[in-house]
Amino acid sequence: MDWTRLRASPRFAWLSFGVIVLIAAAVFRNGVSAQEGAPAAPPAPGVTVAHPLAEVVPRWDEYTGRFVPIQHVEVRPRVSGAVEKIHFTDGQIVKAGDLLFTIDQRPYQIAVDSARAEVARMQAQTSMLSKDVARGETLVSGGTITKRDMDQRRGGSDSARAQLLGAEASLRNAELNLEWTQVRAPIAGRVSDRRIDVGNLVQAGTTLLTTIVALDPIHFEFDVSESDFLHYSRSGATRQKGKTPAYVRLSDETDWKRMGSIDFLDNQLNARSGTIRARAVLDNKDLFLTPGAFGRVRVNGGDLAALLIPDAAIASDQTNKIVMTVTPDNKVVPKPVSLGPLHKGLRVILSGLDPKDRVITAGLANPMVRPGAIVAPTEGVIAPLAN
Repeated sequence: MDWTRLRASPRFAWLSFGVIVLIAAAVFRNGVSAQEGAPAAPPAPGVTVAHPLAEVVPRWDEYTGRFVPIQHVEVRPRVSGAVEKIHFTDGQIVKAGDLLFTIDQRPYQIAVDSARAEVARMQAQTSMLSKDVARGETLVSGGTITKRDMDQRRGGSDSARAQLLGAEASLRNAELNLEWTQVRAPIAGRVSDRRIDVGNLVQAGTTLLTTIVALDPIHFEFDVSESDFLHYSRSGATRQKGKTPAYVRLSDETDWKRMGSIDFLDNQLNARSGTIRARAVLDNKDLFLTPGAFGRVRVNGGDLAALLIPDAAIASDQTNKIVMTVTPDNKVVPKPVSLGPLHKGLRVILSGLDPKDRVITAGLANPMVRPGAIVAPTEGVIAPLAN
């Protein structure tokens, strides 16, 4: 076959054009098939967004503190001697004046008897000398005795009366020492354990017998930061009948049902810690609150303009708390926030959010909702959950 003449002929040109068209059509069909078989891009995850709820809420400042007794007494003997009896059980609740210890009374009873005898002797001597003075008044007027003798009688009578007063004072002192052999509770409260046993010799004013703490009412001491102290001083915290209320809860309690009032603020700030010591007083009728126990106290610091969001909208990033927000172009942007207490079932945001922010309130569980992701937001509303 003459290929040169064939390529030059018009029939060959049309044949070549047809082949090219068939090849192009096949390529086009293959491309369309490949596009139809490729997986579609996933849709943007749906979330619910809402603006933070702006409200004026009470500012509550919380501090850690410790319960301390309103009175703490170390019981020591006021006379020396051997302990004869112990009249209480360790840890017992006692009233003021209850008998706790008895010290050997015999030497003090002897001292009282001796003092009484001395008083009786001086009373007899004073009575006799007084009669001598009365008789002398009659004798000196008749010239039987001289005025000098009369002055001596008066002097002797006055000296006897002075000695009688001294003897009576010694008797009262002896009776007081005898009374002190019975060691009584100076205050009402809970007594500690005995520090001595029957038969021990105790020294007046030195030997520790036991201790007593008053339990009702009870104090709660805590430290206030300098910034909070300045805030209270400038704004004047909310007061009721001249007293600042304070609410206390124990370490295993969740509500603030124990109410007291601030009754003391120290006279200077601690230079090292930058805090000032404060104290609240609370009723403790059931004697449940125990000195030395830890607790939390919160104090009303006035009103605070704050933003509120649900706790479900708050996530944790290591040690920080963050809130996911959505920009106008539907991109997720995290914002670190500072949290406050709960108010009406919502969490108070102290800083980090703007009232115009669109906060993701639902849909955070979707793993595709992460910083920088594009989402499909649905507008919602944040409403109080409780009064």
